[in-house]
Amino acid sequence: MEATLLIIDDESRLRQLLAQILKLEGYVVLEAENARSALQVLQRQEVHVVISDVKLPDGRGIELTATIKQLYPATEVIVLTAYGTISDGVTAIKNGAFDYITKGDDNDRIIPLVSRAAEKALLQFRVQQLEHQVSKRYGFGQIIGSSPALRQSIELAGKVAPTETTVLITGETGTGKEVFAQAIHYGSGRRQGPFVAINCGALSKDILESELFGHRAGAFTGAAKDQKGLFSEANKGTLFLDEIGEMPLDLQAKLLRVLETHEFLRVGDTKPTKVDVRVIAATNRSLQEEADQHHFRLDLYYRLSVFTIQLPALRDRITDIPELALFFARQNAQKLGKRHVEVSPAFVTQLQQHPWRGNIRELKNV
Repeated sequence: MEATLLIIDDESRLRQLLAQILKLEGYVVLEAENARSALQVLQRQEVHVVISDVKLPDGRGIELTATIKQLYPATEVIVLTAYGTISDGVTAIKNGAFDYITKGDDNDRIIPLVSRAAEKALLQFRVQQLEHQVSKRYGFGQIIGSSPALRQSIELAGKVAPTETTVLITGETGTGKEVFAQAIHYGSGRRQGPFVAINCGALSKDILESELFGHRAGAFTGAAKDQKGLFSEANKGTLFLDEIGEMPLDLQAKLLRVLETHEFLRVGDTKPTKVDVRVIAATNRSLQEEADQHHFRLDLYYRLSVFTIQLPALRDRITDIPELALFFARQNAQKLGKRHVEVSPAFVTQLQQHPWRGNIRELKNV
């Protein structure tokens, strides 16, 4: 992929000369004579490296550098300074510029510098593209449907995703709680960290404790070596605790301590382990009712339910069934090597009349 450059200078002769030199190096070169027209170019197309004069008719290159880096963080900026204004170049670097060149520099400095800036920018743009693809596959782009009930849940999840807030996702079995948890993770600042999930109702108390917090060698029969727990595995990322209502009370106390102090003890250990993890929990029960019956810690419930998202049952979003049915049909057809699959209107009507007690999971398996 060839890099696209944008040269900003009101001196047309100098601008055109520099453009000619860089075109010979294989770059696509665009030109602008002031900051306003430069920003218009950046709005229209992808630019990898900007080379801007420090003094422009409608502003200073230093301020423009800060603006470009704020709006287009993957784009690199090289500032062009005159003799005796090297301090401006240093200031520009502090404002986010890649480097600076002076108008007296020869090609032996300019060309390698632009090459390094372009290489860095192209890599950053590639990372952005990959992050977008990951977000589309695992983020909110993977959630299918446009019913009002679903859109409300997506809107709430979108609001809380960029924060560090603990989230409780509630809803019937099969409504997509883990999908929402993934979307929140990949919509957060922790997206480059791990997303780790565990079903708290699928394991015995002792195994669940060891899985969550890890253990030291010799902590119990069969513990031949040290083992990291899922809290450690999820460090700098997100830990999804599915079916949190099934967690034994004594483990709930240990979980509460992690949420409050950001540290825990491995089984058989005496030294606390620090951890930086965002917790998203999910349940198909009413934790308030469980707490009232002393089956769930009330203090943990308050700590988990700082932000609650209720997912609708499939019967409350039947307008999404045609799109979901077509998606699952095509997904299964692809696995079987079939290319073209459609769902008949008559079959869709039948699907919409079904009660779907297993929700999306049941529909997927039909």
